[in-house]
Amino acid sequence: MGKKRILIIDDEKDFCSIVKMNLENTGDFELSVATNGKKGLELAKKLKPDLILLDIHMPGMDGFEVLEKLKKNLDTIEIPVVILSALKDEETKLKAAGLYDDLYITKPIDAINLKAKILEVLERRNIKKVDFS
Repeated sequence: MGKKRILIIDDEKDFCSIVKMNLENTGDFELSVATNGKKGLELAKKLKPDLILLDIHMPGMDGFEVLEKLKKNLDTIEIPVVILSALKDEETKLKAAGLYDDLYITKPIDAINLKAKILEVLERRNIKKVDFS
């Protein structure tokens, strides 16, 4: 299957380091990190990752703005986006869903469950791409 490329867009550097290390240690993923929304958009266009893990609370450009820009750009519209945020309220989850996130996960989450959720989203995306004609 080859390693899947994951881009983390989150301003919490320690959190990014832990997630990166834990997911890379599974042997299934290659991770890149952007610690702000602008850099995240640049890396998404350049790297075309298989999936993006996106935080909502970030200075400057928040996760909602990043998600909106990702889904309006032809280079990044197809990349699945998993929101990984400490925000648990329904209003926030509904806003993310309205901007076409693929899954909303609240922090904290352990590496095993995060890996399972990532694989679930990637599998769901692969099923949608199958041409039955």
